[in-house]
Amino acid sequence: MAEAKAKFGAPAKVPAWVNLGLIPFINLLAAFFISGLVILIIGDNPLKALEVLIYGAFGYPEAIGYTLYYTTNFIFTGLAVAIAFHCGLFNIGAEGQAFISGLGVGLAALYLDFLPFWMVIPIAILAAALFGAIWAYVPGYLQAKRGSHVVITTIMFNFIAFSIMNYTLVEILISKEAGGSPETREFAENTWLALAPDFTGMADSPLNFSFIIALALSVAFYYFVWHTRWGYEIRVVGQNETAAKYAGISPARNIILAMTISGALAGFVAVNELLGVHHKVIMEFTGGFGFVGIAVALMGRNHPVGIFMAALLFGAIYQGGTELAFEMQSINKEMVIVIQGLIILFSGALEHMFRPKIESFFRRAATAKAVEA
Repeated sequence: MAEAKAKFGAPAKVPAWVNLGLIPFINLLAAFFISGLVILIIGDNPLKALEVLIYGAFGYPEAIGYTLYYTTNFIFTGLAVAIAFHCGLFNIGAEGQAFISGLGVGLAALYLDFLPFWMVIPIAILAAALFGAIWAYVPGYLQAKRGSHVVITTIMFNFIAFSIMNYTLVEILISKEAGGSPETREFAENTWLALAPDFTGMADSPLNFSFIIALALSVAFYYFVWHTRWGYEIRVVGQNETAAKYAGISPARNIILAMTISGALAGFVAVNELLGVHHKVIMEFTGGFGFVGIAVALMGRNHPVGIFMAALLFGAIYQGGTELAFEMQSINKEMVIVIQGLIILFSGALEHMFRPKIESFFRRAATAKAVEA
């Protein structure tokens, strides 16, 4: 009796792959199913739409280049949101942090372009990370030291970042050749990031060296979060702040650290967009990537492998959706946004809709297997 109680006293554990893979996959299927119904209602074939979307994202080298270009931005913002999540923080400000980082990139590229490329590019990249880190440090400090909720402060800082960039571009950095458009002059070529090599067939796409940086940061993220003392402390604070205090871990220090790293990661969006693609500072270059990064982190379960897969999915939808809107007359840009919104809805707000039944099924299966054993 005691042996049976020891075996069956605690509820059976759900396999890790269920939470990391199966549940996000089912949420994704539900989002695509509802999207298919919407496409069917407006009079088009959802299977045809899916075929066009997949071909537009992966059907030829240039399309793959565009998909990976979008994926790069989503990796940066997904990692940014994830490190904050690990500390129990909800960073809504990745958009503003990426935006203000454009100022750091612009100042370095515009005023240090007399330096050789091997100096000015690293300086511009560091400037992007620094500006993003500083912009996230303030909400982190206010949360840790003054109790101001980070959700509220990061939302406010998004608007402040927009206002600062708008004033700076219009009143200070605007180019005389821009014809009144709020943008800087074009950066010197020695500040541009390398594009994809010609032999890949993706040279005509905006894919650039930032993709390699995103992969390197993903590896660094994994090592930092799961293999360093700082990462361990951040996770402990996120899971149980009271236990962290009891263990001698400072919640305030780790909140500030997590938010600072989060802002630095978001800042790399400016590297991809400004050094890699536009080669000048323009308004609204972030394109909502910071907000989509929240869904990417949720779908990826705050793990760099999952974040990469989720970022690739959204990159495919961004690129394939453009092809979809071009090929199918009844599906316009707004319809593509609806599909994106449904995926965000099911991976975010409705993330736990299917979880209880799925976990219950696997617990029953594990218990039945244990009984048979």
